[in-house]
Amino acid sequence: MNRTSQPLFTGAHGAVPPAYEVLKEEHEVAVLGAPQSQAPLTTTVINIRSDTAVPDHIVWSLFNTIFMNWCCLGFVAFAYSVKSRDRKMVGDITGAQSYASTAKCLNICSLVLGILLTVVFIVLVSTGSLMIVQAVSELMQNYGGH
Repeated sequence: MNRTSQPLFTGAHGAVPPAYEVLKEEHEVAVLGAPQSQAPLTTTVINIRSDTAVPDHIVWSLFNTIFMNWCCLGFVAFAYSVKSRDRKMVGDITGAQSYASTAKCLNICSLVLGILLTVVFIVLVSTGSLMIVQAVSELMQNYGGH
């Protein structure tokens, strides 16, 4: 479009329409909006916590791996804890929570199973040793009395 003034409307009154430059300025004012008032601007600050505290249970998993690793549940819990920590570092909070929840469940199962099996083992060893002592004392009485 050329920059010369061309009439856009030919009215019956014979009025001369505004030039292209004037229409362009009016359009810019319409797009940009009316001039702002000199009132002070107010701002609102919203603090969004970016790092949600997601426990990864890695210390608990390491403890279960070293001391309560019955059926390798402690090691599997440790693997899920590491995955949870990796997801947290990447910024995937949902994935981190999912892996942390699985690690927590596996840690609880490992701890309960570890405690139960340890108690059963202690009971079996103590009763077995009592039975061995009793059997040895009977043998001593039988062979010692002859």
